[in-house]
Amino acid sequence: MNTIFIIGHIIGIVPMSVVLLFFLAKLVSRHRSSHVQDGYGYAVLITGCDSGFGYQLARSLDHKGFVVFAGCLSPEGAGAQSLARQSSSNLKILKLDVTRDEDVQQAKKTVQESLPEKGLWAVVNNAGITDWAEIEWSTIEDYHAMLDINLFGAIRTSFAFLPLVRATKGRMVYMSSIFAFFNCLNMGAYSVSKRGLEAFADCLRVEMASFGVKVSIIQPGNFGQATNILRMKTGLDIWKKLDDEKKQIFNRQYIDLANEYFMSTCRTGFKNPDMVIDALLHAIMSGQPKHRYVLASVMDSFFFQLFPFLPSVLTDAVFSFSSMYTKRKEMLYAKQ
Repeated sequence: MNTIFIIGHIIGIVPMSVVLLFFLAKLVSRHRSSHVQDGYGYAVLITGCDSGFGYQLARSLDHKGFVVFAGCLSPEGAGAQSLARQSSSNLKILKLDVTRDEDVQQAKKTVQESLPEKGLWAVVNNAGITDWAEIEWSTIEDYHAMLDINLFGAIRTSFAFLPLVRATKGRMVYMSSIFAFFNCLNMGAYSVSKRGLEAFADCLRVEMASFGVKVSIIQPGNFGQATNILRMKTGLDIWKKLDDEKKQIFNRQYIDLANEYFMSTCRTGFKNPDMVIDALLHAIMSGQPKHRYVLASVMDSFFFQLFPFLPSVLTDAVFSFSSMYTKRKEMLYAKQ
């Protein structure tokens, strides 16, 4: 009887011990986590600084004293030149097309030659493009272009600069999107690229934990108006890409309606990028950066946090409430 009593106590104590050890490990981790109060002596590399989030982040980090290596697709372009004029001498414009191995390796060489005393603290993989189209409106070349920049570009840059970030026990940050997990009409190629990017970043986070490197994923919602990432096109642009068979399915009236619906939705998004820039700064400078930053309105954030855990029968049903989806079903195969 006493033996059974003792075994019962042990069985009860073990789970509690595991819980206590878990919280103790978290406290130790929190205590040991590095953070930077200002950027003096540290460098940060940012890709995609010609405009948008990359442009704004580069300016913010420059003001905080970081040496900023601003990767730009067009160093002589208006965006890069404006960034250079508005920044201190600590900001250095780099020619960086993330789809080109030569550009990435040359950028690495330049960074290594110009590193401040505390080294490369963070790499922000921000360069990206977006486009919208139903899957059957797209070509394999469209998918290649999207993945080459949004996914393989970030992987290529990570491979090159990880040794430098590992040396400082710094940060790797990835610009993703809510469309990495929120599947909907028209965003197939973009969602594929961002879901792949998050899989890469999640795996990297687990591997880098042993080296003290933190990995964060930024998931903005609708910030199309706060950046110039949105590709503007007309119904005619889409129509011209379709072959005769697809034109019988997706008639011109539907194409025009879908185009107007998408553009009007984008116009309702955030006009100010501050929420995203604040999250990026937290990921770079905080002692306890988050694994993920979902950036949307309070109501949308609640929905997006819940969405990945819902069964697909419910997540798919969500779209039945959209008038656009109802009209789509009615208009497919309709005569011109």
